[in-house]
Amino acid sequence: MRARIAFSRHVLGIALFASVLAAEAGPSAAADGASVIMYHRFGESRYPATNVRLDQFEGHLAELSSGRYRVLPLPEIVEALQSGRPLPDRTVAITIDDAVRSVYTEGWPRLRQANLPFTLFVATKDLEQKSDAYMTWDQVRELARAGVTIGNHTVSHPHLPALSAERIRREILEAQARFVAELGQAPTLFAYPYGEASTVAVGIVRELGFKAAFGQHSGALHMTSDHFYWPRFALNENYGAQERVRMVINALPLPIETVSPSDPTLTQNPPVFALTVAPSVPNPRNLRCYASESGFTFVALEERRFEGRFAAPLPAGRARINCTVPAGSDRFRWFSMQYYVPGGRP
Repeated sequence: MRARIAFSRHVLGIALFASVLAAEAGPSAAADGASVIMYHRFGESRYPATNVRLDQFEGHLAELSSGRYRVLPLPEIVEALQSGRPLPDRTVAITIDDAVRSVYTEGWPRLRQANLPFTLFVATKDLEQKSDAYMTWDQVRELARAGVTIGNHTVSHPHLPALSAERIRREILEAQARFVAELGQAPTLFAYPYGEASTVAVGIVRELGFKAAFGQHSGALHMTSDHFYWPRFALNENYGAQERVRMVINALPLPIETVSPSDPTLTQNPPVFALTVAPSVPNPRNLRCYASESGFTFVALEERRFEGRFAAPLPAGRARINCTVPAGSDRFRWFSMQYYVPGGRP
């Protein structure tokens, strides 16, 4: 618990850290990247870990509509980064996972009024249950006709790293078939349930012809990072304060040459975390990395190479490491990894 509190304090304290070192960091541009934010539920206080309060959400929309940002459809951002076309500074995409009913009743009306595009990642089995907790296919069709991008989130929203390659492929392909039957077309974007990925899962998503895929680890998209494990900033009641929202939608990419472990599912526990910062990153010695679990020691080995070690094996579930470099008075570069630790459900 103490480690998670420290990790939270790190996230909330990044803005102050960036301000202190602003003079060293110098100006930066975001033409080669963008921020993607992620929601699940709206106004459902029973689920604080995945819910955003409506007053919080309205504050987020007001900030995004302030004129400082370019909120673009996610497919447009993906196409630009993959083709090498520069994006406007402070480009942002909005995504929502799971298609719960409050997306339709609370989130969608507010997004429509603000005229902001978004992508909805749908796990198809939830819609088949015809439960009041989730949207219906008619409602998803309504959003799609209005220009909302619909993405694949598997059939049953499983922990993909715990499945065989055959089962992963079936989860994705069966969902694609349902989208074709209900919407007339198959999604080209994919989101890993719980943000959990593995080398096997990433390879299958790439093999099946998707254009890009997204996790739930924090960070800004970058042209050179893996387009099939791109990050998103999760927003909820605990991580939905206006100050944090401003931080994440102003984030810049932190290009990394190498990272280890590169597989988002751990095969060695505890892992030895190592990364090499790209030469394009100014002042790499200002890099700081923090883990969501206790006993993490982070050191610089060389000018651009760093290493982090854990004192003990990580518990089963999900573990995150966040790395940031200040990049101006109100901005910072951000890279992170989410690791799935086998051994039981999170």
